[in-house]
Amino acid sequence: MKRVLALVLALVLVIGAFAGCKKDKREPGEVRITAIAGPTGVGMVNLMQKSADGDTANEYTFNVVSDPTQAVAAITNGDADIAAVPTNLASTLYKKTEGKVQVLAVNTLGVLHILERGDGIKSVKNLKGKTIYTDAKNKGANPEYILRYLLEKNGLKPDEDVRIEFAADLDALMASGEAKIALVPEPKASTYLMQNKGIRRALNLTEEWDKVSDENCALMMGCVIARTEFIEKNPDAVSLFLEDYMASIGAVKSNSEAAAALCETYKIIPKAAVARQAIPNCGLVYVAGSTMKTRLSAYLKVLYDYNPAAIGGALPKDDFYYVG
Repeated sequence: MKRVLALVLALVLVIGAFAGCKKDKREPGEVRITAIAGPTGVGMVNLMQKSADGDTANEYTFNVVSDPTQAVAAITNGDADIAAVPTNLASTLYKKTEGKVQVLAVNTLGVLHILERGDGIKSVKNLKGKTIYTDAKNKGANPEYILRYLLEKNGLKPDEDVRIEFAADLDALMASGEAKIALVPEPKASTYLMQNKGIRRALNLTEEWDKVSDENCALMMGCVIARTEFIEKNPDAVSLFLEDYMASIGAVKSNSEAAAALCETYKIIPKAAVARQAIPNCGLVYVAGSTMKTRLSAYLKVLYDYNPAAIGGALPKDDFYYVG
């Protein structure tokens, strides 16, 4: 009997060992990622730290840049496999490269806010007769199109009912008080609020978008894209990345204090104090698969109807959307 019990126990241990040793059969790979400082890069910081700690299956190399065009260049030149970029820029790149990039997931909803020196702006309609200041680099970019769309949806005519002023030095205008109303993205919005006690966050444009748009047409400003060739050659590495990235975004949202410190460490946002204020207002999400395709395509259609050039002159085809 003792021998039988010993044999049974041994079999149980062997079976348990095999069960415990069951491994992910996916093949990890080397993945070069370009992240942009600011909201589109915020969700990446926990993954950056896990990679530095050697706690990922894939071997990641990160490059942080200050301008979206640098991320586009990295993808175009083959210096990056994956990059975080604005969604309209992803569409433009898809058109320019004739389908050589795909969007993997949306990582950022709206990051735009109307700041006011005062207490008179309670709705978009309250902007009638006002001048809205914004950074000159927003001209001909996502922020301008979004603002104009929202003004029109609320019965206001841009450039007639509302003046839009593209400022070369918005910082100075905000500091002096000349700019009483401004369209500002995070984390710059939080910076202004911390520096100027008389300024408040009047409108969240993500919320205003939801008020006037179909439920399947979310404001989706940021995404991660990958070279189509890389996806085809490294499907397992892409799958592992998406799991890592989803977990990273979740960690940032659940612990903004720790994430703020990582933002400073990895130069995504210069100061942890600013990042701490900005993260809750960055619209961080992880939307992939068919849901991403439905909502992002609807958003791009809005931009296309407003100005085809905003997304590269044509709506992307189905192969633009990576659905796994």
